[in-house]
Amino acid sequence: MSLVSRALEEAGIPTVVLGAAKDIVEHVGVARFAFSDVPLGNSAGLPHDAESQRSALECALTLLETAPGPRTTWQTPLRWNGGDHEWKRDFNNLGQLDAEAIARQRASFEEQKARARGANA
Repeated sequence: MSLVSRALEEAGIPTVVLGAAKDIVEHVGVARFAFSDVPLGNSAGLPHDAESQRSALECALTLLETAPGPRTTWQTPLRWNGGDHEWKRDFNNLGQLDAEAIARQRASFEEQKARARGANA
């Protein structure tokens, strides 16, 4: 997405990237970046939380309007687990899970994918 954003900017189309991989996105050098300190895939808001999703969008639109210059990064107020940073140590850390816990998580993920496929059918 960062490379697409840069190409659009070069064509004169302003962009904002919502992301959670700060080091990668900043390295690529997008024009405007709304960074959320959350697990990958959640930078546009927390799952099933419309208020956090609205907040992320509002932040992105405000950044689009007011960025003081190129390569501007803003940190959104979005927080995972109320700001507890333990998720960074625990998130998808298979070394901390036994085989049974991994199997449960895999089954849950497969169930979520099946529901999503059904909703999109």
